[in-house]
Amino acid sequence: MGCPLRRCAILAVVVAGISSDCRVVQADQPARPNIVLMMADDQGWGDVGYRGHKVLQTPHLDRMAAEGVRLDRFYAAAPVCSPTRGSMLTGRHPFRYGIFGANVGHVPPAEVTIAELLSRAGYRTGHFGKWHLGTLTTTVVESNRGGPRGAKNYSIPSQNGFQKWFSTEAKVPTWDPLLRPKGERSRTWWKPVSELRQSNFYGTNYWEDGERVTADLRGDDSRIIMDRAVPFIKAAAKNDQPFLAVIWFHAPHLPVVTGKSYSDRYPTVDGYHQSYYGCLTAMDEQVGRLRKALDDAGVREETLVWYCADNGPEGKATAPGTAAGLRGRKRSLYEGGIRVPGIVCWPGEFKAGSRSVVPCSTSDILPTVAGLLGIDLEVELDGLDISGVLAGVTRQRTTPIGFETRGQVAWIDNDLKLIARVEGPPSSVGELLDTELYNLRRDTGEKVNLSEQLAEQAIAMTKALQQWRHSVRKSLAIYSANN
Repeated sequence: MGCPLRRCAILAVVVAGISSDCRVVQADQPARPNIVLMMADDQGWGDVGYRGHKVLQTPHLDRMAAEGVRLDRFYAAAPVCSPTRGSMLTGRHPFRYGIFGANVGHVPPAEVTIAELLSRAGYRTGHFGKWHLGTLTTTVVESNRGGPRGAKNYSIPSQNGFQKWFSTEAKVPTWDPLLRPKGERSRTWWKPVSELRQSNFYGTNYWEDGERVTADLRGDDSRIIMDRAVPFIKAAAKNDQPFLAVIWFHAPHLPVVTGKSYSDRYPTVDGYHQSYYGCLTAMDEQVGRLRKALDDAGVREETLVWYCADNGPEGKATAPGTAAGLRGRKRSLYEGGIRVPGIVCWPGEFKAGSRSVVPCSTSDILPTVAGLLGIDLEVELDGLDISGVLAGVTRQRTTPIGFETRGQVAWIDNDLKLIARVEGPPSSVGELLDTELYNLRRDTGEKVNLSEQLAEQAIAMTKALQQWRHSVRKSLAIYSANN
């Protein structure tokens, strides 16, 4: 492997006007890899085969983990959807710009997104799948906020640096995404709709470059998304243009629906579990399709692929999704709500089969990519350039990770994690209540509260967490004053 995270440029030497076969290596030339950012929706930390799931089949993710860097302490920036997505695009905690929860706020124009950065650097940029960072229409009443009722939060991908997009505002069923069976009241799962006359409109549309899509939307939703992403990637590769493809699946967010060919793979479990596992296996199949498309286009070695989830699994412990022994689930800042699958592949740059337990998060994606491209950032970030972690040379995180969701805060400083309750509106800091401290290296399940035993560390971490929260409020005040 060459210099970590650098592609050395090969320059032809011209002497006295005559082209020479001699070549010179220009060291430390910033890399220009293609970037693919894939994210599942509500996939638990244990919802992958490579973590030893006894039933679920995810062969392509397992292969990706074996061929790349497996981040075993990778965190979503929030335990719910929209804030995590904002963090991935901006490298900043979403409370800085008013995205306090799902279906709240939007990405404001002042925020610099990864798509804007890469577009300026000559990349072709595309978003495919779930957006959830603003409404996609001010005229059609749909989804959670679409139409006049949510006009103040109109913020489409093309306003945030994406030149091509095929997106939904929010969730859809994971099979026949625009349809719901007539009379079906379940919010968790159902069998696929076989005929249009047996169905109603689910309530959320796909939009492509600002136009509502009505064709080619039957079957597996993950395939429908990849049907648009793969041609985008192949076209960019054919034109020798670097690209950013952000692919945000809906699976396995409820309602989970899957085809018979997928549910039949799980004959020993009930219908809900069959649908959940089936839609994940179908999504996994599209991960494999994406990787094959990179091979077919001849750009696998020039492409960094990052895979993660946006938060922990939905539902109670009896639901199909699993946090694999971690405490808590979606909406919780305990590990089960925020620790998610994380894999990064870049053949020839990252050692195959690497594993890291350094805490990393979705906020680290933008600064890491910017670092690869030699882009200087002049904005206050919450994420770090973790290229050293990916290259296997960094063993500790230099700056802790702060978390805040409604009524909960947390601070992760390598092995130690502080978690507490807070009261008051998101615009206030407030005091921490019921503080708990855990050593995650020894106590992954967060069972032994060390706040009294390690009182000095707890006090120091509380102070650092509150300082960070004050910083977030300063950013929020600036945002609020301008909007």
